[in-house]
Amino acid sequence: MPPPLQPLAAAPACARTLADLLVALSAARALPKGQQLHGHLLKGGHLPAVASSHALLAHHLLTFYARCSLPELSLRAFLDLPAPPSPAAWSSLISSFAQNGLPAAAFDAFRRMLAAGVAATDRSIPPAAKAVAAAADSSRPPLAPHALHGLASKTPFAGDVFVWSAVLDMYAKCGNLADARRVFDEMPERNVVSWSALIGGYADAGMHPAALCIFRSALEEAVQVNDFTVSCIVRVCAAATLFELGAQVHARSIKTALDASPFVGSSLVSLYSKCGLVDCAYQVFSAAPERNLGIWNAVLIASAQHGHTSTAFERFTKMQNAGFRPNFITFLCLLTACSHAGLVDEGKRYFSLMKEYRIEPQVEHYAAMVDLLGRVGRITEALDLIESMPMEPPDSVWGALLMACRMFKDADTAAIAAKRLFETGSRSSGAHMLLSSTYAAAGRHVDAALARKAMRDAGIRKETGLSWLEAAGEVHTFVSNCRRHPRSNEIYNVLEKVGKKMAAAGYVADTSAVVKDVDRDEKCASLGYHSERLAIGLGLLIVPEGVPIRVMKNLRVCDDCHNAVKYLSKCTGRVVVLRDNRRFHRFEAGLCSCGDFW
Repeated sequence: MPPPLQPLAAAPACARTLADLLVALSAARALPKGQQLHGHLLKGGHLPAVASSHALLAHHLLTFYARCSLPELSLRAFLDLPAPPSPAAWSSLISSFAQNGLPAAAFDAFRRMLAAGVAATDRSIPPAAKAVAAAADSSRPPLAPHALHGLASKTPFAGDVFVWSAVLDMYAKCGNLADARRVFDEMPERNVVSWSALIGGYADAGMHPAALCIFRSALEEAVQVNDFTVSCIVRVCAAATLFELGAQVHARSIKTALDASPFVGSSLVSLYSKCGLVDCAYQVFSAAPERNLGIWNAVLIASAQHGHTSTAFERFTKMQNAGFRPNFITFLCLLTACSHAGLVDEGKRYFSLMKEYRIEPQVEHYAAMVDLLGRVGRITEALDLIESMPMEPPDSVWGALLMACRMFKDADTAAIAAKRLFETGSRSSGAHMLLSSTYAAAGRHVDAALARKAMRDAGIRKETGLSWLEAAGEVHTFVSNCRRHPRSNEIYNVLEKVGKKMAAAGYVADTSAVVKDVDRDEKCASLGYHSERLAIGLGLLIVPEGVPIRVMKNLRVCDDCHNAVKYLSKCTGRVVVLRDNRRFHRFEAGLCSCGDFW
């Protein structure tokens, strides 16, 4: 009769085999099997670790739980290590916290490591830098980035490219771009992470020309850019609506196979959507070989902004069926889709569904709900929702209510919303102008004038309305009644000719929103050459027939211009895609994709 099986020996060879198994389970993120092995190690007496061979097991167990997004179990594995923990164990613990959204715990572990007399290394400094960058501004010690930079400078790893890239990335994500650039310029050696970090910093700060310039320099130095670099540049092109440049970057990503990355894919979806080419955005999404939550959210917001509400709902269902758990951005996309279609019941259902996923509504979700209720005229209900918020309503929430009041000419509630908005410390010129135009629309021109005077007395200047059109590699920008463009005479002539056809077709200017109390002819003259109309006029001259005229605007399109462009599309047979700060409008044959609901 064979002898019974003995417990696992503590031999180093056996420990090495178990460690290799843990490494494989970590790579596969096989949580159930890893937990079974953990239990086996506990029963076999291998944990808590005593021998050095057992310490190896505890260390790999720490890494396993970090990769399975269970940092609290990583800490338990760390505590099972024999004292004192090695520098590598400290580094793994710091990385576990930093990679799993616990920056305060990561930085605290880094400080405890230093207090224990363990020196910082090239493995502990990068995750500590990541933790500093990820911390909220309110919780981050003011001098933490510079303190960590100074500490890194005093270690033997002062010239290490990975350490300095982490420090550079930390400065960039903290918004200290001058420090990030100085570190970049002083680096004896740079890698793709260094370049990408600097590009990403400028992109996040909205410094698009600088980001593009650095990207060109990287290409000139033959840097092998990665998917993060390409994703950053595509995001820059999307934010600036640089379609042609973005398309070139897309072509380059195809040649280098970087388009297969879901990070690049999500940026491309946003690029084409923000440039008004939503069908191209859908094609990128459909062709994506790998999808993450980011690309799902990108296509959801594309569907919402272009008024494809049912498509957004269908894709949300498919996302759930694919095993993806929605986050707060997902629900913001869905609420936006409901708002743009006026679907109150569906919006309330998604707002309630957040609790089932243990997601607490943030101010952005409340602003979307206020916008939804306000768009359908349920202003009192929107005000009640604001009063029930568990946090202090910020200016975005009061601004959404103020916009609803403007749409429905509710001057009394507008005055309440504006007062509460100004109490938040907001110096938004848009809020003053909304209040003024609401009074004007309600026929209260004296109050409208007083609202404009209050804005001037506060030293607040009206935000300039801009519209721009990209054609033949050049961006043409216009303001209202602008005559600085080289082809201004042609633009005004073509708009005048089209205007006569529009009038014959039944177009009548809506002057209700003109805040000045002047005669109708003067009001009509002030409306006829708004910035978006000038950009469309140039489009009629230079955009080939059969190609949509794509115009971007930084403010909400006014009611009259919206109606005028519908008539223009009918009288010229041209398709116009107009993006304002609310949504996309596709004008074709006298109709708009928004259904006159925006």
